Amino acid sequence: MSHLPDWVETEATVTSCRFQFARLNTIRLGIQTGEKFRIAFSYQAAGRPYSDEFQSRTAIPQGDRLPIAYNPLNPQQNSRNSSSAQDRSSTRSPLIALGVAGSLVLSLLWLALLRGCS
Repeated sequence: MSHLPDWVETEATVTSCRFQFARLNTIRLGIQTGEKFRIAFSYQAAGRPYSDEFQSRTAIPQGDRLPIAYNPLNPQQNSRNSSSAQDRSSTRSPLIALGVAGSLVLSLLWLALLRGCS
């Protein structure tokens, strides 16, 4: 049984904070999440600089410090990765709800057509 190393905690520096305007997005089908700010940050890991960004409901001023953790086996992977599971689930939720609603509507239409044939 292999032991995975604990993630290392450090501080990152906010390098930019941009407001995201509402826009149509084919993946989200035009549904805007509550996270309206794009926060870019940088940090040092294993003697090398890394940077990433994430979405936030609130603005974080440039130069502010924020706590993060990174994977020592892959320092680019951090606790605020833009590809984290939380981001993926927030973009998939509207698609799942739309798929379920669409299935119900199609099922009802199919039943109505079958009743009309008898």
